[in-house]
Amino acid sequence: MSLLAQLYYKYGTMNSGKTIEILKVAHNYEEQGKPVVIMTSALDTRDGYGVVSSRIGMRRKAVAITNDMDVFAYVKALPEKPYCVLIDECQFLTKKHVYELARVVDELEVPVMAFGLKNDFQNELFEGSKYLLLLADKIDEIKTICQFCSKKATMVLRTENGKPVYEGDQIQIGGNETYIPVCRKHYFNPMISDEK
Repeated sequence: MSLLAQLYYKYGTMNSGKTIEILKVAHNYEEQGKPVVIMTSALDTRDGYGVVSSRIGMRRKAVAITNDMDVFAYVKALPEKPYCVLIDECQFLTKKHVYELARVVDELEVPVMAFGLKNDFQNELFEGSKYLLLLADKIDEIKTICQFCSKKATMVLRTENGKPVYEGDQIQIGGNETYIPVCRKHYFNPMISDEK
């Protein structure tokens, strides 16, 4: 395996295409006969347990990362060393998981690409995101636009019955019916939609 294995953190708001990117990367490796491991948080059960699925209908089975799972031990014990480990919903990982992913890169020399949100609906970092920002070798933003204007979306707005929600539990699994990508201005003033 390459000595250039790195820990990549690719973050974006809702609807930025994070899962499509994971599935594309997996497809490209596998087309060349190079096995990959796709993993996702066990918390995200929108389309079933251990499933990575995009909003455009693409989906694949994945290894569900539970709170007590040792990700490093799992990858190390695989019968065939993967060419890459791909993680979806990485914001839900724990500090322990992120450190284990760093060990996969440093000790097993397997690249890890983690995809997820950076901040929650209260504009706070998720635990997984915080430690990926601290440990990742490369950090990239996957961009999308605000639902209310053409500015870059940098925040996630939680809604309930069409109204913005700024308090509550950090983790509430949901999709387009619950969360929308917004710019800073429309995070604080989501009803303003006339400015371009």
